Amino acid sequence: MAESVTTRPTESTIRFGPTEWLLSAVIALVWGSSFFWISIAIDHVEAPVVPLGRTFLGALALSFFPAARQGIDRSDWGRIALLSFVWMGLPFLLFPIAERTVSSAVTGMLNGGLPAISVLMTAIFVRRAPSRFRVMAVLVGFAGIAIISLSSIRAEDDGPTADAKGVSLLLLALLCYATAVNIAAPLQRKYGSLRLMFWVEVGAVLWALPLGVPAIIRSDHTWSAWGAIFVLGAIGTGVAFVVYGVLLGRAGTVRGMIGNFFTPIVSVLLGVSFRNEHISWWAVVGMAVVVVGAVMTSRPEPTESGAGTSP
Repeated sequence: MAESVTTRPTESTIRFGPTEWLLSAVIALVWGSSFFWISIAIDHVEAPVVPLGRTFLGALALSFFPAARQGIDRSDWGRIALLSFVWMGLPFLLFPIAERTVSSAVTGMLNGGLPAISVLMTAIFVRRAPSRFRVMAVLVGFAGIAIISLSSIRAEDDGPTADAKGVSLLLLALLCYATAVNIAAPLQRKYGSLRLMFWVEVGAVLWALPLGVPAIIRSDHTWSAWGAIFVLGAIGTGVAFVVYGVLLGRAGTVRGMIGNFFTPIVSVLLGVSFRNEHISWWAVVGMAVVVVGAVMTSRPEPTESGAGTSP
């Protein structure tokens, strides 16, 4: 079914109402818990099993929707292949590798800084600098993430909860995400969330196969590991990516990242409750700063005279 292509409103004029907040909350809960599920999975399986399981189960879940299985134009195959690698193939591998040396709570905290990186990448893609208000809002959010991260690392009594290599891998994964959402936005408007996400995940399965299959053979298989991978795949990579695609289309690229501000809260609560990780009162202060940054980012910016629309 063909979909009409309308002129895209500028990010500064898009409203962010109750529906957008609800979608952001779903993203925060599902993706905030994903670091917890990854940590459970890699207790038993090798890291490459995680991206293969996530993308296969995610694609399988989406395949139950007839609209998702519709084809895409041959001219877009190259962008779909690139998007499947940048959005899922590479970062889905980097996260479980990094969590070998970075706690799930700290991983979630760093992931909450994604809007800051997104602002930079979106400015490059649209060739327009963000407003001072938007930069300030994202910096407030990132400051909250920094407070959470630093205080949590200092509060750990049993040794460091992160190392330079793990943090570097996580930052590379965030750069992939920030690039991917800009590539995905026009394709999502053209094909809709279901169809785009299904084919991106099919492509990501192909990227994950060479490392994933041998890793499955070498891994220990437990109910807990595969239960965690099922949640990561069917829900986190199936349903959640559909929700996220809808949110990008409704709220724009930068404010579509707002749910990521809240993922540290979810990841810390799960880490403390079930993985015996520790947080300080400074981390609680950091969470409050994160919420302030999210609220600031959700406000439409004043329309500037002469401002054009994003391509």
